[in-house]
Amino acid sequence: MSSLAVSSLLDAYRRELSVRRGLSEHTVAAYVADARSLINYLASLVGLDPVDVTVADLDLSHLELADLRSWLGAQQRAGSSRSSLARRAAAIKSFTAWLADRDVTERDAGERLVSPRADSRLPNVLSEDDARRLLDYARDVAASGHRSKIRNWAACEMLYSSALRISELTGLNTTDVSDDAVRVFGKGGMERIVPLGVPAREAIDAYLAVRHTFIVTPTDALFLGDRGGRLDPRTLRGILHRLSGAAGVSDTAPHDLRHSAATHMLEGGSDLRTVQEFLGHASLGTTQRYTHVSPDRLRAAFGQAHPRA
Repeated sequence: MSSLAVSSLLDAYRRELSVRRGLSEHTVAAYVADARSLINYLASLVGLDPVDVTVADLDLSHLELADLRSWLGAQQRAGSSRSSLARRAAAIKSFTAWLADRDVTERDAGERLVSPRADSRLPNVLSEDDARRLLDYARDVAASGHRSKIRNWAACEMLYSSALRISELTGLNTTDVSDDAVRVFGKGGMERIVPLGVPAREAIDAYLAVRHTFIVTPTDALFLGDRGGRLDPRTLRGILHRLSGAAGVSDTAPHDLRHSAATHMLEGGSDLRTVQEFLGHASLGTTQRYTHVSPDRLRAAFGQAHPRA
């Protein structure tokens, strides 16, 4: 094991995450990237090239908690946000636990690693008027008949209509969409069925009429990039940033549409448990973190329900 190349070790870890644990492609890529980042950092400390380094070169058997804290500190100094640090800490705890199970390390160095508290800041929330303005603009642009603009409109409508994570949307297959619902595979491979609104269904129908023009080789992927492969999340982020700027609304990311949809449901009278199911959150506490109640709705609820209002 000591002569094992770290690149081979990371390949084995990737298979563990993908095949045995069944994590999404996006999650696997993020976890492996963080593991590689740790390896590169440890190699830099002893002046080694991380490409050819072995387990023995890095003395991984004696990996310590202090090494992990030092790596996180370097990430913080490089500008990582608290939420990014919290995610990286969770990812690296998975890696060190796996290393210990494989007897690569003498003990689980991450067992006592405390994750930084994530930022409490909420994503950008579009007003209902701004959400409508953005989606109407995407529809108007799609009226040109350009295949990519029709695809972009359909993707934006689905992000908002069904409150999807960007990885969930780009991971959809054609068989996952019915007339009025979407089958979604969320974090940890958890499946849920969420509604599909009428405007989103209209946009999807328009996109499906031109989807065949994207296809280079047979694929089940619903949303395709211009080269025929599954649409890349980074590409979609750029599309949405450009659309929101052109539509005259605040700079909008995919998660902003998801968060806005949940907020608008709450403001429309939906209960928190329903929104929890809609978003695919395992705990109600997560839903409370990613939804907020507008001051107007809070005042209205107070006036209606509080005996001393």
